[in-house]
Formats: sequence, C-alpha cells, structure tokens
Amino acid sequence: MTKALPSSPSLAAPDAAAFPGEAMPGASATDFPATDFGAFLARSRFGSLDGLRFLCILAVLWHHGPIWGSLTNGSQFLGQFLGRGFLGVDFFFVLSGFLITTLLLREQNRRGRFSLRAFYWRRFLRIIPVYFLLVTAASVWFVLVKGEWQYAGLVPFYYLFLANFLTSDVPLLAPTWSLSVEEQYYLIWPFLLSFLSARLVLPVLGVLVAINVAGIMGAFAALGLHAVDIGPLHLALPSATYAPILLGSALAVILRRPRGFAGFQVAFGSRAAAPVLLGILLVLGAVLPADLRGLPNLALHLVMAAMLAALVLREDNGLAAVLRLRTIARVGEVSYGIYLYHLIGLQLASMLMPRLGLGSPWAVQIVYPLISILIAEISFRSLETWVRRYRGLGSQP
Repeated sequence: MTKALPSSPSLAAPDAAAFPGEAMPGASATDFPATDFGAFLARSRFGSLDGLRFLCILAVLWHHGPIWGSLTNGSQFLGQFLGRGFLGVDFFFVLSGFLITTLLLREQNRRGRFSLRAFYWRRFLRIIPVYFLLVTAASVWFVLVKGEWQYAGLVPFYYLFLANFLTSDVPLLAPTWSLSVEEQYYLIWPFLLSFLSARLVLPVLGVLVAINVAGIMGAFAALGLHAVDIGPLHLALPSATYAPILLGSALAVILRRPRGFAGFQVAFGSRAAAPVLLGILLVLGAVLPADLRGLPNLALHLVMAAMLAALVLREDNGLAAVLRLRTIARVGEVSYGIYLYHLIGLQLASMLMPRLGLGSPWAVQIVYPLISILIAEISFRSLETWVRRYRGLGSQP
C-alpha cells in the first residue's frame, strides 16, 4: 500500500507552554533559566521542522513519480536507494508522535492535566474537513459518475478510518491508509497518557513498540494468533506503522526530562549531528535488505528519532540554514494538503503534459509536484484557514 503523509501540529499553537521536568511536576523554563534545557523548554516553535516536513514530502513525491524506476539500471543498490521515498512518511510519523506528545505534556504541565475534548477537537479541525472532502469527491467520481460500483463497499471504511486494513482501494485514496493509523493513534495514546504515571509512560511506549515489531516479524503467528478477514478488511498489523509514531512520542517524553535532555544533548547536540544522521539514514536506506519489515525498519526509525532530536536540541543545527529557507518551510507547512492531493496532481500532469508535447516522464516528474503544491496552497488559504477559526470552540465548556 502507498503511505500517506500524516498531519502534524505546530508548537506555535495557542496551547503551547513548557515541558514539566523529571520528578518536578510544576517545572517550567523559569526553573532552568540560564541553561540549554531552559531554552529548550521556553521554545514555542522549532524552526527546522517545517523544513523537515519538506524533506518528507519531497521524498514521497519522488517515490510516486514516474522516473525513479528507470534510473536504477538493474542495480539493487540504486533501486533500494532511489525507491525508498516512502521512508519520508515514516519520518513524518516520528515527527507527528513527537509533536502530539509534546503538546499534550505542555498542556498537562500548565493546567495539571490536558483536555481530551480540546485535543480531539483540534485534530478534527486539522484533519477531517480536507480528508473528508477528498474521500467524498473521489467516491462520487468513481462510483456515481463513472459507475464503478465495485468500489462502493469500500467507501464507508475510509470515513471510519479503517483504510489501513483494506485489501483494495478506491483510486486516488490508496495513500489515506496512514491517516487511519494516525487516527487510531490519536484515539488511544492521549487516553493512555491521561492516566499513566510518569514512571510508566516510557515502559508502556517500549512495550507497544516491541509488540508492533514482534507482530510484524511473525511472533503472533507462532503463538497461533492469525489475521482475521472481515469482508474487504484484513485485520493484521501493517508493515511498519505504529512503531515510528510511538518512538516519536518516546522522544518527546525523554527530552522533557533533565537527565534525558542532557544525555541526548551529549549524543546529538552538536551542529554536525543532524547532517551526519541524515547521511546515515540515506546509507541505511540503500544497504538494508529489500524487506524492511521488523528490525531493519526499527533501525531506520531510531535514526529518524535521533535526527529529529538533533534538529530540536538546538536552533542552529547543521541543517537549519537550508531547512529554514522561506520557500522550503512554506512547502513543509502545507505538506498535509500536498500529500492528500498529490495523486490528483500526478493524474493531471500525466494527462496535460502529453497534450503540450511534453509527455516525457521527466516533464511529468517536475510538473506534478508543482500542481500538487498549487492545489494544497489553495486548500490551505480557503478551506483550512476557514475551519481554523473554530479552534477555540473545543476549549469551551
């Protein structure tokens, strides 16, 4: 299945505050005023993360384009290196888990607890309007207009966020399975976090990651537990879904604690750490086995978490000069819409470019991201801007 780009919140949200400190429930930036940890706690926005979103969406747009397969020349090394743009989505899962947990912990520190109602309302406004618009438009077009009724039975599962268990897809909606993964995470993790003691949060995350990886490696089948098929649904652990988002959550928990922050600062706090880790990630993508399921994916996700740490530990990290460029950051900011609409952009480019006498794969590869960005920008400035005005309603009694 094609992976979709999750939608991650910004730390510039109105409810952003400070991290609590380890064993210090009321800790804030004022408790560590002249330290790197204090500066980290006080930071309301991490300047490199929109640029990271750009790298993620760039990788995915490359992967779904028409040219990378023709560049491999039968080389397994090149095939694996050029054909793993989907890892951009895995990185986006790590980022999403980090930001979601960071926001929840900050609200908990400020108010003593976080509001599940407000959280779900914010997630609803950020994800549902654009997602439901795409699902409805694609379903109407293929089922009602084109009369392809074989897809009608699949449509309800997109609205129920069960697309990650579908065995087939409505055209243009295949990438939306990862939004189902995100929604399942949003449903369960904040609820768990709301009642877990601070000492249990990391162990629980570790157990959940281990269960995900073990299930993917076939441990459950060895115990006699097998996937269940219900209609068009195949209820089994997807290939690499929950572990990266859970690792992102674990990173958020670790960095809010003085000891965890200090340890990560020693390991990943240099300016060179981010570019070095990006290089390691690219090399691993090329040399790891063709089948990444299980431990190879876990290794990649751990490197992603380490690179994310390097980006947020210091604003002047070694990639900041590029990631904070205005155009790059803007593309990252609207990347949720880009991914939802990018298969439409690919289809439009594939239809239009030959009519203009520019039907080469390279022409399509260059133009289709531009069309996707344009559609996403229009969506961001209209529908998404309009629904954001209702964010405050979620905090009202």
